[in-house]
Amino acid sequence: MLSIILLRHGKTAGNLAGRYNGRTDDPLCAEGSREAEEAQHYPNVSLVYSSPMLRARQTAGICFPNAKIVTVPDLREMDFGDFEGRTAQEMEFDSDYRAWVAGDCVERCPNGEGIPGFAQRAAAAFAGAVQDAIARGETEIGVTAHGGVIMAVMTAFSGSDAPYHTWYVLNCGGYRVTLDEAEWARTKRFSGYSLFGLKGESSDMVGREMNG
Repeated sequence: MLSIILLRHGKTAGNLAGRYNGRTDDPLCAEGSREAEEAQHYPNVSLVYSSPMLRARQTAGICFPNAKIVTVPDLREMDFGDFEGRTAQEMEFDSDYRAWVAGDCVERCPNGEGIPGFAQRAAAAFAGAVQDAIARGETEIGVTAHGGVIMAVMTAFSGSDAPYHTWYVLNCGGYRVTLDEAEWARTKRFSGYSLFGLKGESSDMVGREMNG
């Protein structure tokens, strides 16, 4: 069995301001560093796969203090295109933004990504990391990434029909998942999963809490 701690990074200044920061490479803010320090740490985990973005790598270094960190480029957050770096309030009268929100924030952002393509990219990157961990003979690993990546992974591999946004977790929250290597090879499904940290309200997620 392989156990995976799937962890969202700590808060950034963009998170605090409610900005759509996907490709923006924010570091942890003071509050984000503090919540990572206060979160559960995993000193016995020796290998972590991380988004290349600074906020994820910093969180990995804090929560997995003895681990080797392997960056996986496609574990990066969704690119919000023309909405990047802006808040919902700032785009209140932006017709493109209003149309995107009216469609549950699923379609491609102008000059950016949409959930279907992004989720496929993130899920494939996670599956590649799992395969690498299995090849290395690991029994417990960490994955530090973003809110969108975690929703994509759980949607793809949980075996549940729960919609994408219901898997949202707050900063420094996530899921502990387990998989049986033989079963994973056949079905690409988790054997089990449990939530840790605080779960976000899906009703608040769409259009307001997608900053990764």
